[in-house]
Amino acid sequence: MSAMHASTPRPTPAATWPDGFEVLDTCHVATLGALAELEALVGRLADGTPDDGMRASAARVNAFFTTTARQHHEDEERHVLPKMATSDDPEIVQAALRLHQDHDWLEEDWMELSPHLDAIAGGQSWYDVDLLREGTQVFTALSRDHIALEEACIYPEARARLGDRERREMDREMAARRAHRSASKGKSSRPG
Repeated sequence: MSAMHASTPRPTPAATWPDGFEVLDTCHVATLGALAELEALVGRLADGTPDDGMRASAARVNAFFTTTARQHHEDEERHVLPKMATSDDPEIVQAALRLHQDHDWLEEDWMELSPHLDAIAGGQSWYDVDLLREGTQVFTALSRDHIALEEACIYPEARARLGDRERREMDREMAARRAHRSASKGKSSRPG
């Protein structure tokens, strides 16, 4: 099992749901693992036709950044960045605004990479190795820089500023949204 999947938060009942910041931190670890897997995959693509392992890797990375990473950004947009954008500290406000913009750029970057990874995962040959190489460099650099800013600046400030009630509300909302998505996904995959 890859580190990416071992660390991906799973829906749990709200009573046993971990602290929301623990979930966010765990997702950062999983994101760094997925970025390393993406870089390794792209590095191997120049060697020829993707094998089964490379196709599986492309599918894992694509699924992670299409679902888990987007959910993580939604968590930050709902629970962390709004509070930080109203800080009395101009540096915190600037960092929060930058991180919000990063989410948009990361989404744009991912929308360019995702179809190529989907093609690799599906055994198709139309993907563009040069686009993947260049796009991966941009995406991974921005992702790592983004995570570093969150962990060094925004998360510590948010942990200090969010009260117990706000933290419990954050935890409940994150757990409920994941449970809802999990239930919806289960319904959509059942024969009907």
